[in-house]
Amino acid sequence: MKFEDLLLEIGGFGRFQILILFFLCLPRINLPMHFLLHNFLAATPSHHCAIPHQEAFVNLTMEEVLLISIPQEPDGTFRSCEMFSEPQFHLLLNSSLQPENSSIIQHCQHGWVYDHSQFISTISTQWDLVCEQRGLNQATATFFFIGVTVGAVVFGYLSDRFGRKAMLLLSLVCSIVFGMLSAASVSYSMLAITRTLTGVALSGVSLIVLPLGMEWVDIQHRTITGILTSIFWSIGNMLLAMVAYLVREWHWLLVAVTGPCLLSIVCLWWVPESARWLIANGKVKQAHRHLLRCARMNGRKDFAVSPEALRRMATDKKPGETYSYISLFRTPVLRKISLCSGAVWFGVAFSYYGMSMNLTGFGLNMYLSQFVFGVIEIPAKVIMYFLVNRVGRRQSQAWALILTGLCIGANIIIPKPFTSLRSVVAIMGKGFSEAAFTTVFLYTSELYPTVLRQNGMGYTSFVARLGGALAPLVFLLDEVWISLPEMTYCGVAVFCGSVAFLLPETLNVHLPEGIEDVE
Repeated sequence: MKFEDLLLEIGGFGRFQILILFFLCLPRINLPMHFLLHNFLAATPSHHCAIPHQEAFVNLTMEEVLLISIPQEPDGTFRSCEMFSEPQFHLLLNSSLQPENSSIIQHCQHGWVYDHSQFISTISTQWDLVCEQRGLNQATATFFFIGVTVGAVVFGYLSDRFGRKAMLLLSLVCSIVFGMLSAASVSYSMLAITRTLTGVALSGVSLIVLPLGMEWVDIQHRTITGILTSIFWSIGNMLLAMVAYLVREWHWLLVAVTGPCLLSIVCLWWVPESARWLIANGKVKQAHRHLLRCARMNGRKDFAVSPEALRRMATDKKPGETYSYISLFRTPVLRKISLCSGAVWFGVAFSYYGMSMNLTGFGLNMYLSQFVFGVIEIPAKVIMYFLVNRVGRRQSQAWALILTGLCIGANIIIPKPFTSLRSVVAIMGKGFSEAAFTTVFLYTSELYPTVLRQNGMGYTSFVARLGGALAPLVFLLDEVWISLPEMTYCGVAVFCGSVAFLLPETLNVHLPEGIEDVE
């Protein structure tokens, strides 16, 4: 008897499974509130050099003081990172005569003054992470995603070794501890370390929540379960916009997005350990108890299986060859699949987080952008559910990613004053980006043989997190050319989308069991 046969007897998608998925969706909602928090945590409001008071300024207005102290851009705005070494009083007579002698212009010497109309404080204003220190501001997102990458390796092993539920509980507890320590940070170094550790902890939540729910669901309902569960990520996206709108101070914003982990811990006490994992690890008494509870809740009162039968299931596994990540690259076809799927995953994550972390670049208010980007993900997920079963996985994956890149590229060409058009194109691009992310999970799981499926998903997930870690740093390229970040996101998305055409189609194809099936 296989575990799938047991699920048919106890009910593979009944009240028991629906309750499990509901409780597991609470931490799922919390994930994007941390993964995309950088948009608000590290937001940089408009700023200019602080001007020390002088006697000569007594009869001048603040606007006049700025006029003689800070150089202007061609559009008339004051520069953010430079000031005059000496006041230029002649500018009071004609402000258009900006000095051409660069030797009288210097970097800010006395700190900065920030516009607090939108944010009470962010980490940028707290530690002056602007101008020469701007790279440190973007690096906070990279540190977080490095933590997520490390956490994927750590919790991937620990959840197989010590169980899904125990490690999910540990990751939630660590998320609260490190999240609150982040909120209490008294230096940039402390924040960087605690955000990295928060990324490690939340990676456990990201990695375990979906498999723990799926291992209780029968085969027929797994795809729709995956889509429905991923919708709660989009709900978290929308909630982040609302929470950030209400909480404008970065310390309390971190507390606000970390607090819900407490509710997840409370709800987790009801969620059972994966019976599949328990049986595989010889803990048949616990598995038997959970299976009986599932059968009763699903109205299958005639279900009866002995612990001895479950013990036989655990010992029925035949010893065979052990596989590792190296096995993904040993044979020609599997090597091609691994290289191409890795490129696709990198492109999907790189473009998704590139768009998600550029809320002010498309003409909408940043809170509205965050909310709309969350809303558009839901129909994108639903459409892709039907599309992948009609036109196939390969075409859906390739074109969703290519169209993401083309939308990003289109906004480079569309002039800034056309804010409505830029917003529509950006929202379309975000929808395509989410469609690509939704498809890649399903497609990748069907490409790899059963004996290597977890290794394949682990490898591609690792590559995706590298894409997520690099995406925030690309914004620094605007110092070379203002449109270079968008060009980079566009180019990577189009190239990686084109690589998807090299992968085999898996629609209506039996899942491969061994490496020989793939070759």
